[in-house]
Amino acid sequence: MEFFHVKRDIPFMSYGKLTTAISLATFVLAVFFLVAKGLNFGIEFTGGTVMELRYQKAANLNEIRHEVDALKYGEAQVQSMGTTTDVMLRLPNIKDKNSAQLSNEVLTALQKSRSDVELRKVEFIGPSVGDELFTHGLTALILVCLGIIAYLAMRFEWRFAVSAVIANMHDVVIILGCFALFQWEFNLTVLAGILAVLGYSVNESVVVFDRIRENFRQPALRGKTVPEVIDNAITATISRTIITHGSTECMVLSMLLFGGAALHGFAMALTIGIVFGIYSSVLVASPLLLMFGITRDNMIKPVKVKEEAVV
Repeated sequence: MEFFHVKRDIPFMSYGKLTTAISLATFVLAVFFLVAKGLNFGIEFTGGTVMELRYQKAANLNEIRHEVDALKYGEAQVQSMGTTTDVMLRLPNIKDKNSAQLSNEVLTALQKSRSDVELRKVEFIGPSVGDELFTHGLTALILVCLGIIAYLAMRFEWRFAVSAVIANMHDVVIILGCFALFQWEFNLTVLAGILAVLGYSVNESVVVFDRIRENFRQPALRGKTVPEVIDNAITATISRTIITHGSTECMVLSMLLFGGAALHGFAMALTIGIVFGIYSSVLVASPLLLMFGITRDNMIKPVKVKEEAVV
């Protein structure tokens, strides 16, 4: 399916050095913000108190969030638990206050405006649990990268696998850098968004790589150089890239704007990741193939000649 037809190949690879320099500068800048400012980890990673509340009638999440913020206990997370009457409230650790004291003070404050609220459950997440969640999240990220390398190495060639992983890590670090720069809260939903971006980006890389492999095998393109073959592949898939990424970005933006605070981090990670995913799959992964010395011979398997028995 083509949204528009490009008659001539766009010379993407002629700008390879420029785009690589821009990508490297953006990557270094993101790493700088990560080191200088660090991530603003959520309660899942730092520990805190989790309260489960139930209202007799529909709860107003914005009103609850405003009342809890007035207590000045730090940044609290308020989200629905599947129904309009069940609410989950997450609070950071407060010095000189245990979970029982904290939950009683919050409940008292909420009952001043709504007497129909009751406390269903209180849990304390210790720092050790937060460290365990962080370790599990990091392990999941590493396993995803290893899976991508194994898949692309088997389906294509090791140069494709390494190029795709570097491009995907470029996207991940930039997302983390944005969260560090603006000090947006980094929680498990953001981590889920990053893992989703990895899958989405590698899918786009596979589409481009598959077209590159097919172009190397086409007799009509044998007279073209490697950069020209890659330019032809990217130009042939650019319409599909615009349609898929554009429609997905519209849906993610609607989630970001109208999904509420509970989905804000997840939607923000996807919004940033999809934008840079378009860029990296075309202008990061493909130039890396040239740097790694990809040739036509790497893509065309040699034909085995059967030796005939001499009688």
